[in-house]
Amino acid sequence: MSEGFYCCSGLTYLHTFSGRCIIHRDVKSSNILLDHSMNAKVTDFGFSKYAPQEGDSGASLEVRGTAGYLDPEYYSTQHLSAKSDVFSFGVVLLEIVSGREPLNIHRPRNEWSLVEWAKPYIRESRIDEIVDPGIKGGYHAEAMWRVVEVALVCIEPFSAYRPCMTDIVRELEDALIIENNASEYMKSIDSLGGYSLGGSNRFGSNRFSIPTDKKIALSPPVPTPPDPSPINTQALAPLEPR
Repeated sequence: MSEGFYCCSGLTYLHTFSGRCIIHRDVKSSNILLDHSMNAKVTDFGFSKYAPQEGDSGASLEVRGTAGYLDPEYYSTQHLSAKSDVFSFGVVLLEIVSGREPLNIHRPRNEWSLVEWAKPYIRESRIDEIVDPGIKGGYHAEAMWRVVEVALVCIEPFSAYRPCMTDIVRELEDALIIENNASEYMKSIDSLGGYSLGGSNRFGSNRFSIPTDKKIALSPPVPTPPDPSPINTQALAPLEPR
């Protein structure tokens, strides 16, 4: 979880860089390196560009990125924005949570795309079914829900409904504090015979909210008919076929 937080901080620095926003354009797990203290470092700026500004001349930039992480809106419109990095970062969060690759054609057809496979489970409040079996029982349910909810709003198909990296940092920081506090608490009661805060218990985030341009507030997903989005009242449009 901390790896995602530090990567998010790095992208926030790029997007709020003094003078002009820098868009990475190829955010993915292999471009995030860990130092000896497990702090994440964003690398490989070969595709990076300054964010387009009003009055910029020239044709649309050729779409760059990696399959599985690529923003579908950027792919279909060739319109580049910082929200394209946000989408890719949401995929990275799902990758960390699930332990799955973003794209794997060797799985059943409905599991090829990590994003499309994970969405129904999150909407139906079944995140225990997407969490990597290797970390089950080793996390605080409230902290995990905050991370998953951030990932879900990051992978909105329309960039206008995605948060900015600054808001994401704040939410992941809260999740990390919850996880660290729970870890310290468990250590303090371990000698008395503690209990696991992880597993299938769903604590739910009662106050979770990421301000966006549209002032959309998130609440923990609950089972609903397939059309309404758990993030807003508008229907979630399907991704365009590649």
